[in-house]
Amino acid sequence: MQLDDYIKAGKIAAEVREIARERNWVGKTVYEICEEVENQIKKRGAKCAFPVNVSINEIAAHYTAEPNDPITITDSDLVKIDLGTQINGYIADTAVTVCQDAQFEGLIQAAEEALSNAMSMIKVGVKASDIGRTIEKTIKQTGFKPIANLSGHSLGQYTIHAGRSIPNIWSVGGFTLAENTAYACEPFVTTEKGGGFVRNGKIKNIFALNSRKKTKNDEADKLLDYIWEKFNMLPFALRWITKDWEEKKARELLEQLINKKAVQAYPILIEINEQRVAQAEHTFIPNENGVTVTTISQ
Repeated sequence: MQLDDYIKAGKIAAEVREIARERNWVGKTVYEICEEVENQIKKRGAKCAFPVNVSINEIAAHYTAEPNDPITITDSDLVKIDLGTQINGYIADTAVTVCQDAQFEGLIQAAEEALSNAMSMIKVGVKASDIGRTIEKTIKQTGFKPIANLSGHSLGQYTIHAGRSIPNIWSVGGFTLAENTAYACEPFVTTEKGGGFVRNGKIKNIFALNSRKKTKNDEADKLLDYIWEKFNMLPFALRWITKDWEEKKARELLEQLINKKAVQAYPILIEINEQRVAQAEHTFIPNENGVTVTTISQ
């Protein structure tokens, strides 16, 4: 395990997350936010592990900016900024929720508190189901609801979701945390009126390579090679491709790669009752002394 790379990625992710937390984004477009946050990551010597997610209000996750995305943040928007850094493919995944409207402060605090309580119990051998129990209990005590069908996840080199899930509710069974394995924990919280689940939305603007198998279309195959070379198996956005490809052509070729199942498109996730959602997230590595939270602020 490349602990040094995980720690370096985490330090950069934490710094950039805190910049995102402090900045007033009202009046900024989603495109400007994504570009700004991603540039802060690159400036510090890391690469993006996935496109920055800027998910607003009832959108819980997986919205990233389209090229020149005009959606603009208002002063009542609840904005989840989920960012990932990677050094040599070793990932730090962290998120913060920001809002200028004080009425949503409780929702944000519930997510932060659930994350903090989860981190305080981590050590080798702790059951993922018990982490879920702690997250659920913390959120419900504050009068809110956890999102039951979203969870944290184990991380691998160039792999965001490496097969294990850290639930946000108590669940039967599950696994125990292994030493020197990286995980992300990410409580999602909605209001009392929320259904406590998410559904897939129509928009799909985050993509990842499924297979490197050639399509027999020269141009599409050229894009396939480009994606592998630039992003490996990690998620990417159309706006990352339009730096080197004309947008209309890139969309066309991407569509072909999706139809051939060489590329996967991820839908946005929306709270089923369209209630607002807050999120907080850290990356952590259990060890014999407890835990290294790589994305904690220094």
